[in-house]
Amino acid sequence: MASPILPIRELPGHVGAEVTIRGWVTKSRRKGKIAFLVLRDGSGLCQAVASVRDVDEATFALMDALEQEASVRVTGIVRADERSPGGVELGLRTLEVVGRSGDYPITPKEHGIEFLLDHRHLHLRHRRPWAIMRVRHEIEQACRDFMYERDFVLFDSPILTPAACEGTSTLFETDYFGEPAYLSQSGQLYLEPAAMAHDRVYCFGPTFRAEKSKTRRHLTEFWMLEPEVTWIDLDGVMQLAEELLGYIVARVLDRRAEELRVLERDTARLESVVPPFPRLSYDEAAEILVRPENVEKARRQNAPPFTPGDDLGAADETILGEMHDRPLMIHRYPTAVKAFYMEPDPERADRALCVDVIAPEGYGEIIGGSMRIHDPELLEQRIREHGLPAEAFRWYLDIRRFGTVPHGGFGMGLERVVAWICGAHHLREVIPYPRTIQRLYP
Repeated sequence: MASPILPIRELPGHVGAEVTIRGWVTKSRRKGKIAFLVLRDGSGLCQAVASVRDVDEATFALMDALEQEASVRVTGIVRADERSPGGVELGLRTLEVVGRSGDYPITPKEHGIEFLLDHRHLHLRHRRPWAIMRVRHEIEQACRDFMYERDFVLFDSPILTPAACEGTSTLFETDYFGEPAYLSQSGQLYLEPAAMAHDRVYCFGPTFRAEKSKTRRHLTEFWMLEPEVTWIDLDGVMQLAEELLGYIVARVLDRRAEELRVLERDTARLESVVPPFPRLSYDEAAEILVRPENVEKARRQNAPPFTPGDDLGAADETILGEMHDRPLMIHRYPTAVKAFYMEPDPERADRALCVDVIAPEGYGEIIGGSMRIHDPELLEQRIREHGLPAEAFRWYLDIRRFGTVPHGGFGMGLERVVAWICGAHHLREVIPYPRTIQRLYP
């Protein structure tokens, strides 16, 4: 009877049994009359061992000659070994080469980031990107589960749009049968009508910003989770955001411990991420940023000096974020530095009912949200003030003309959350194929 084919992660439950695994060679070596293969599949690593007494001469020679990333089928006996990955090793009996890998370009030596990005299609096989992508997967699934458990309806917003959401200076324009169209900056505008039908909705998909930025916090294509809720206030928006982040972090700590270990992530920093999160008004944050010691910190980062009334820059977010062991919520920014659709604070018209969530450890803004203007005349005025084409927003104004209600929501940048949880330095590490102003390959 043929040996059962198992993923590597299941081998510890089959000590003493003969099994077959299918995978790729990460390294091979020989020590006298014993040969070693370290194999991987999608679930983990396993060491296969054979001596000249266990296999025929041809198999032993083949073990010694296999190239990195050759694909193989291996059959052997599972043996307990605390020194090996997973606490087991495979006593090899038979070996079949499925695909050779003669000149595999990514070798154990140090490679530059541009080389690895040019070979991203191959680099995804290696341990660090393997771990990051599995954490990313867990975060995406956690987002969907969180929304499903709270009766949110998934609503797919379009990618091609006739108008801007976050500002006309960062639009990717394309020709749409003779008319201009733009790649979506956000699904929010299309979620608002859906919320009037379902109360609680969200979209989760790619968004595009033509920002000419080379910082580690920016990509031109990235993914956003965007919930939208009717009959909510700003405190409700902030509570939903902190509950979501707490849920995500707890989920990753529970289910991706091995991946965090591979990434050498200090999990103690994540274990403190428990709601409620600290909150500051914009004005309170501004008072902190103009303190002499923080002005000096910004200067050392070659950042422009902060002036009250300005939007927060990357250095400002870092200074504020590093003061806390969990995400920081900053609310009620000046209306002048925020998007046209944000509801003004009824107690102070020059402040918007909005919030940015700043991750600790220097990862910057990971969530931006607000209450949306629900008065049609005020929204029409804001559209004019921002120089936006009124005709393109006629449908958006209809939401306010026919049964308007208070509503709000936020957008969570997936890659920034993944980078923070993984401890990755740059967003290009945490998306399968990064798109930046300098990269459209592969």
